[in-house]
This record gives sequence, structure tokens and C-alpha cells, in this order.
Amino acid sequence: MREEVESHLADARAELPDPDDVWTAEADNVLGVLNALKSALDVDDAEEHLRQAKKTFIVGQRADAFDDPDSLEEEVESVEGLLASIADAEEIVGDLTGTMPQLRSQLQDAADAGSDADADSDANTDSDASDDDADEDSTADDS
Repeated sequence: MREEVESHLADARAELPDPDDVWTAEADNVLGVLNALKSALDVDDAEEHLRQAKKTFIVGQRADAFDDPDSLEEEVESVEGLLASIADAEEIVGDLTGTMPQLRSQLQDAADAGSDADADSDANTDSDASDDDADEDSTADDS
């Protein structure tokens, strides 16, 4: 039974994301990087192997089939903890994947509004300068 648990744990570890796939990404923008990272963090198959390992471990533990159940339990908990960390990261990446396009849009709107305000300000400055020139011309005519 121990071999079966260890085999499921080995299969779970084999299904974990490649560290390089999680660390490096080739994309044209942040959204592309986030989507690649989200795909790299997919651990559904590893979770299934962990479930099988836990089931077998619990059955074996109840049947008192293990010489050293504590070390095996530590291995199960180690893989379980790693999968929990990956799930947390995947959730954060999912949140960012939804947030970043919205943030970009809001920043673009703010930049456009700033450009419009600058254009209006420049137009008013040009208009004020024309009014000042006209005032100077009429003062010169009055002399």
C-alpha cells in the first residue's frame, strides 16, 4: 500500500508545473504573460493524483498497513501544501487577468481626458494671446 501512495505522490509531482514555465514567459503584453502563467499553473491532474494518494493513505493508515505512517503523511502534506500554494497563485493571476485590461482602459480614459484638457487649455491660451494682441492694437490706434 505504501508503494501505491508513493506512486500517486510521484505522479502528482510529475504533473506539477515546470519551474521555468512559471518563471519565464514570452508575450507581447502583461495580459499575455498572465494568461501564459495561468495556463502554466494548471494542476488539475496533480490534484487528482494527490486525492488518490490521500485515499490510499487513509485506508492504509486505518488498516495499520504502514511501518512509518508519519513520514508518508509528511510527504502527502508536503504535496498538498505545494498544490495549495499553486492554487493561491492561480487565483491571484486570475484576478489580475480580469483587472489589468480594466485598469488599462481606465488609465487610457484618464490619459485621453488629460490630453483633451491640455488641448482645451492650449486653445484658451492661444485665444487669450489673440485677445491681448487685439487689445494692444486698439491701444496703439487710440494713440
